[in-house]
Amino acid sequence: MLKILYLILLTFLPFLELRYSIPAGILHGVIQLPFGFRLVGFGLNPVLVFVVVVITNFIVGLLVYLFLMFIVEELCYFKWFRKWFERTLRHYQKRVQKKVDKYGLIGVALFIAVPLPGSGVYSGALGAYALGLDFKKFMLADLIGVLIAGILVTIITLMVGITF
Repeated sequence: MLKILYLILLTFLPFLELRYSIPAGILHGVIQLPFGFRLVGFGLNPVLVFVVVVITNFIVGLLVYLFLMFIVEELCYFKWFRKWFERTLRHYQKRVQKKVDKYGLIGVALFIAVPLPGSGVYSGALGAYALGLDFKKFMLADLIGVLIAGILVTIITLMVGITF
């Protein structure tokens, strides 16, 4: 149970999300990663890890979007915060805009799904909010993106796990 809680906490970490927690849940022992990083694997059932981490990551996306909708708008009354937030918002608008213009809702889902640093539910939620995507559409994009990312990362992890 403690390992499951640890997986949930890992999934909440920005820039890591399920891209780190799925391999951490599935692989066994300590795995040396590039740049001196190490991954401590728990060796849990891959189906259990997939279900727990995908549900958690989906919820993270919703929480980030809701946070932006309710809390950030209140914080924008402070000039220093508004300047910082508008600059951050423009950055993510530029990153997500092309995909949304070309692919619509699926564009946001694909942005969330790409298992690379800088993509995922945190930046997907920020980009969707910046582009004015309503909450219901974001929920669907979040679900599709997280499922695709979860499947990709799980398959890659299982393939890598065979070679260790």
